[in-house]
Order: sequence, then structure tokens, then C-alpha cells
Amino acid sequence: MVDLSLDRLPVAVIGAGPVGLAAAAHLAERGVPFVVVEAGDEAAAAVQGWSHIQLFSPWEFNTDPAARRLLAAAGWEEPEASSLPTGGELLKQYLQPLAELPALAPHIRYGAAVTAISRLGVDRLRTVGRDEAPFVLRLGDGEEVLASAVIDASGTWRRPNHVGANGLPAHGEQDAGAWINHGLPDVFGADRDQHAGRHTVVVGAGHSAANTLLALAELADTAPGTTITWAIRGADPAASFGGGSDDELPARGAIGSGLKMLVETGRVTLAANFRTHAIRRLGDEPGRDQVELTSRGPDGTEQTLTADRIVAATGFRPDYGIAEELRLELDPIMSAPRALAPLIDPNQHSCGTVTPHGYRELAHPEPGYYAVGMKSYGRAPTFLMLTGYEQVRSIAAALAGDIEAAQSVELQLPETGVCSATAGGEAIALRLGLTKEEHEQLLHATAKHLGTSSSASEAVLAAATELGVDHTAALQLAAYAAEMFDAPGATGC
Repeated sequence: MVDLSLDRLPVAVIGAGPVGLAAAAHLAERGVPFVVVEAGDEAAAAVQGWSHIQLFSPWEFNTDPAARRLLAAAGWEEPEASSLPTGGELLKQYLQPLAELPALAPHIRYGAAVTAISRLGVDRLRTVGRDEAPFVLRLGDGEEVLASAVIDASGTWRRPNHVGANGLPAHGEQDAGAWINHGLPDVFGADRDQHAGRHTVVVGAGHSAANTLLALAELADTAPGTTITWAIRGADPAASFGGGSDDELPARGAIGSGLKMLVETGRVTLAANFRTHAIRRLGDEPGRDQVELTSRGPDGTEQTLTADRIVAATGFRPDYGIAEELRLELDPIMSAPRALAPLIDPNQHSCGTVTPHGYRELAHPEPGYYAVGMKSYGRAPTFLMLTGYEQVRSIAAALAGDIEAAQSVELQLPETGVCSATAGGEAIALRLGLTKEEHEQLLHATAKHLGTSSSASEAVLAAATELGVDHTAALQLAAYAAEMFDAPGATGC
């Protein structure tokens, strides 16, 4: 006879991505039995989709404390805290070694997609005895896994937002799907031929859009005929430029400064007030024929853009379909747990001003179910991995019965003012293919030109010309220097 008492069953963690693996590490440290169910064939399968992207947060903000302790005990060599990893480096140097640890590996099941969650013998209407009934996770092959609690770290990567401006698919969007990339295309690798020598329209105003626009501008340097349009719903792109020299993460400030430069120099054409209403195919062959995007404003005014390719950098949204039989309380705007929503509202917060939170803010009327990581943020784009790590630390402590630890705050997010001019410039240089040595040479050459130049940005351009740094890199580095040192009130922090 199977023992169905909750204290005998494992905690089910859905997803073996960064936050799911961190949850497993914390549970392992506390001796709480667990099972990780991962839909992909390997750990952090979704990270593979953006493995070519360099993160704007350094290693110190991308690894979990419990995971580091387990890895260190196994002889892991921790990467330099201040360096900026790519998604691929995060995967190979941290996530895969973590998933292979003896404390975790035997408890991870790959190719196990969760299709539904409920309670054993109890539907959503039943209240009596509900708290004592185990969770049931139904997998794609029909197998059912019993659990004492569920930590849902399944993320949002497989559910991108639509191109349509009102949150619905634009008319014809599905029919034009072969012309649309979601997320962060690899314009120097697998997706190069889709963009080189062609016109790409990037839709969206966040960091994913900025990364793609910067990459396309670099591609245009070596692929004649490559043109770029940036379509945003608002009238002013200033918010997308970020804090520049005031940004708490230098690499993120560098991205914003670089994007501002692209628009001001005409390398990227800005289509403001563009609210995509319809997308129409102009042929049947994505590699040859184009599509037409139509914007329709509130007053009926229309604009049109013709593109060879569309990049929908419009973010992602959670899918709670697997939890339909659970009692969830989601904010009607953010699709996040109701208590969490005001703490992450993008109208009020950036990544660095989100209040650290744990099991209490993530709780639902369904005891024992927690959505964490990107999924917990609903449609808010203010998530940092470090925040997700704190979420699962708190939840693991609560599930282990250590309420004091669960309620404590053990997280300090990066604050405005701790930026570094050198780090921001290095972030641009590394992303543009310069080595650290070449960046140091550029710094020395810039110092030499400062005495005869009218501004820091002019000194950077002169140094870049002297060293043969390509045009796009020089302009972006100069733009960042202007933000850091030439703007009124700039401190160069």
C-alpha cells in the first residue's frame, strides 16, 4: 500500500532552469525530498534559445548561494564575480554542472512535460480535506506524479506576447508566423541569413529589443543592404534608453546608451506611435517575399511598414493552464500573485527597486503551490534571476518548517550609483567582439587623447580610429562615454 501522507512525498519542482535548479539546491541542503520534472531533454533547455546573448548582470547576480555551496563542495571553480556571462556560458559553467551534481541529478526527470496539476481525488470545488490531499502532476505520457507541494518554475519562454498592440494577435499574425522571430534571434549565427542584406522591423521597447537592434547594427557593418526599423507604441523612446550612466547595472546602461546612438545617427529608423493592427503576407516564400505591417491609432490614423523580417521583442506571459484545477489568486493586471503584483509593477519599479519577497507574497489560496521565477512576475518585465533565487530560498525554508529563515530577507539588489565607467565600456567592447586586452588598449589610447579632445566621447572616437576599432563599436563606446562624463551632472561613478 502506497503511503500518501504529505511528509512522505517529495516536493515537485517544475522546470530545470536557473530558478528550478536553485530550488532543488535549497531543498537538497535542507534534506527535503524533491523531484524535478523538466519538459526538455537537458537542464535549462530554454537558455539554449538565448545562449548567444551576453547578460547585462555579472556572474555575482546570476548564481544562487545554495547552488554555489553545493558546487564548491564538488570542486567547482567559480567564475569571476564581475565578469558578464553569455547565456551559453551560464549554461556550461554553472547550470549544467549544477544539474549533474549527485545531490540533484538522480532527482531530475527529463522529457517530462507537466500537462495538468490537481489534488488527489479532489477537484477545485472541494474544500473539506483539501489541505491533506497530495498534489497530482499529470505528465504528457499520462503518468501521474504525487507531491507534497509544487514549486512551479516552468517560466514563460514558450509563450511570447503577440505583435498586436492591444495584447491580441494582430490580424494575420498567425498566417505570417514564418516571417516572425520571437525573443532574441542569433543574427550572427543561426539566424544571420534571415537578416543580412534585408530589412528587419523590431517591435518592442525593452532590453530584448535593444539587444537585437544593437546586434543588427553590427551586422549592417559587414552585410551591405541591411536596414533596421524600430517600431514602438509610444511617441518617445527615451524610456528604452534606460538610466545610462545612472543605471545600477553598467552593462544595461551601456545598452541604452548604444541604442540612443543608433537612433540619433540614423543607423536605426524609429517608427514611433506604431501600434501594430495587422500583418499581411506579400507572397508565400519567407526567404524572398515580404510582409506589410499596418499600425492603426486610436483616431483611425494608419501607418505601414514593409519588412523582410519581423522580430517580436514584445516580452512573454505566463501560462497557468496547467493549474486550472488549483485555487489561484492572480492580480487582474499583472497575472502575478496578488500580494506580489504591487511590488513588481513596471509602472512603479525597475529591476533594482523590486522589494525582495518570499513564500508569503507568492502564496495562493491553494496551500503548497508556488509559482516562482519569471512565471511569478506574470507580464511584468522587472525580473532578475537573483530575485528568483531569493524566492526559492524562502519557500524551501518554509517547506522545511524554518519559518524564521523563510521570513528573513537575504538579498540586496544592485542599486543606482554603484555603476562603473570601465565596466560599462567593457560590456560594450566584449559584446562587440573586442578582447579585454583590446579594451584596455583603448582605455590607454583614450587617456592620451583626452588632453587634446573637447569631450570624452571625442577622445574615445579618436582612440578607436587610431587602433582601428570598427565604426559601430567606436560610436557606441563614444555614446557611453558621453553619458558617463560629458552630460550635465555626469559623475563618471
